[in-house]
Amino acid sequence: MRLGFALLLFLAASVSIAQGPYPAKPVRIIVTFTPGGAADFTARLVADKWSELWQQQVVVENRIGAGGNIGAEAVYKAPADGYTLLLVASAHAFNAALYPKLPFDIVKDFVPLGIATSTPMALAVNPRMAVADLKQFTALLQAKPHQIQYATCGVATAHHFAMELYKYQTKTDAVHVPYRGCGPAVVDAVGGQIDVVMSSLTTVLPHAKVGKLRTLAITSENRSASASEIPTFRESGVPTLKDYAVEVYYGLMARAGTPPDIIARLEGDLRKVIGMPDFAQRISTAGIDMFPKSAAEMGAIMSADVARFRDVIREAGIRPE
Repeated sequence: MRLGFALLLFLAASVSIAQGPYPAKPVRIIVTFTPGGAADFTARLVADKWSELWQQQVVVENRIGAGGNIGAEAVYKAPADGYTLLLVASAHAFNAALYPKLPFDIVKDFVPLGIATSTPMALAVNPRMAVADLKQFTALLQAKPHQIQYATCGVATAHHFAMELYKYQTKTDAVHVPYRGCGPAVVDAVGGQIDVVMSSLTTVLPHAKVGKLRTLAITSENRSASASEIPTFRESGVPTLKDYAVEVYYGLMARAGTPPDIIARLEGDLRKVIGMPDFAQRISTAGIDMFPKSAAEMGAIMSADVARFRDVIREAGIRPE
């Protein structure tokens, strides 16, 4: 009897030692975008800092496809143990609004850990267009409904949604010309094949600095540290845009059901990493903006995005490709 009890105690202790404190084994961050972009850079920088902090390997795995849904589903199907995390972008909220029958709910089936960074989008025009700012551009669209064409980086991208929200709020109209990527869209705007482009600020800035594009405004709530001279849509003087903001943000989520103590550890250590001076410095050097938001703020932002873009999608008749 004593031998059996001792054996049980030994086994229990062995399991406890094997599991150890979190993280007791390598942690994966699934990125649903290609290597080299802002999402990937953010994930890899967080992974590096966590690896140093935890003395445990944190690896980044790129799983692209279906607008980010393939990678998100992989995390949804993984064990809820904190060892497989999702690098979440605003695109995942847009997907929730766009696709009615996803196998997961990005709001209910995942737990937010916090937002780290963002990349503003910019509305720019070819200099031959006689508009100096967003207010004049809005007046032009009002005077010429359905006559002005605008390029974006593709159908159902953040850039497309940002422009459709602008049109929705200003009650204007313009013809969408989707491109396969931001690069080609900006090149054609510079070349004059199309006069208006909504693209990532980083793709617009080099051309704007040499006078080949005129940047009218950026979509984020606040001005960008990388181009503080460019006003936001909110600052345009157009009354219906006073609350306009579309952020392309990057944060982290875990599976719903992950133990609360692990969630608390991840939240706290993400805040710790985001607060490191060299983290902010490396983000700025990469042309990305800091956008620190708590787990609660992240949840509220994503829920609000899903709700408002459902309205925009319905109004604009957007369909996934």
